[in-house]
Amino acid sequence: MAAKKLRLGIIGVGKHGRRYARHAREDCPDVELVGIVRGHLEAARQTAEEFGCRAYTDYRELIAAGEVDAIVVAVPPMLHMDIVPCAARAGRPILLEKPAAANREAAQALVDAVRRYPVPIMVAHTLRYNGVVRALLSHRPAIGAVHSLSLSQRFEPSSLPWIDDPALAGGGMTLHTGVHSFDLLRLLTGLEADRVSCQMERVHTRHTEDSFAAIVQLGGGAALATVSGARTAPGRTGHIEIAGERGTLIGDHVLNQASLVVGSSVRPIDVGPPVPTVREVLGAFVEALRTGAPMPVPLEEGLRAVAIADACYASARTGAVAAVERFVLMNG
Repeated sequence: MAAKKLRLGIIGVGKHGRRYARHAREDCPDVELVGIVRGHLEAARQTAEEFGCRAYTDYRELIAAGEVDAIVVAVPPMLHMDIVPCAARAGRPILLEKPAAANREAAQALVDAVRRYPVPIMVAHTLRYNGVVRALLSHRPAIGAVHSLSLSQRFEPSSLPWIDDPALAGGGMTLHTGVHSFDLLRLLTGLEADRVSCQMERVHTRHTEDSFAAIVQLGGGAALATVSGARTAPGRTGHIEIAGERGTLIGDHVLNQASLVVGSSVRPIDVGPPVPTVREVLGAFVEALRTGAPMPVPLEEGLRAVAIADACYASARTGAVAAVERFVLMNG
């Protein structure tokens, strides 16, 4: 007898949410997409017809629907504070797009809600599933203890109107793209961030920053990292450099290339062809639900990246070094 499919609902089917809908339909045979939520009724109906599912304009109705087993939340982060507690009360597992929260206060509110109504939550830190990142992580033991890192991301200016609206976005480049790098700092070193110094600028945006540069101290001084990001030029890059005691790993997660450098010797690392990271994240979420395994990127992991972003904003506001505050996490 065939296993029952996981009935999935998606809240938010803009540019990114449509990727989840497409992969759910085309690449996940164990998933049945049963409903989508869009704010405008006609747009919701058109999208639902395209993907062969039911249309909703109110996320509460989708969450309450008896036909939904789990949900994907792909909306601006300021909306997470309402949606996540609602889904948790209904007992719906959640795949939550990053950033998991807009700031420290919102993050703590999510933790409080899920403590009261425990449900599996995975934060969609898609960059963890990038082939270059995985290759660098697998070669990480070869370079020994890491004391220095550099990560940068460069993208074209965003065409999304809400990204420059603090009421929806909660922040700019540092929050929305920087959390990828902040998450990787912890993943690649196994260390927690302690202190941050950060500067931000607005080049093409009016209300939220589209350029930032930060210095992050990790592990009580065991490692120092520089992290930067900008949406100011048409070229896309994603540089990662990890300097260890026995060598340096260099990669670019956009250009799909990586190398191990020892002295002046450079050895290319096979990273394989690029993979759709949204597909990989969705598959990992579904597999964890099916097997009862822990979520690959639990809520607290996503919130630690938010905590670093929050410290960046504090530093940029004051011009001083800011401490990375610890959340009261689900395990205490």
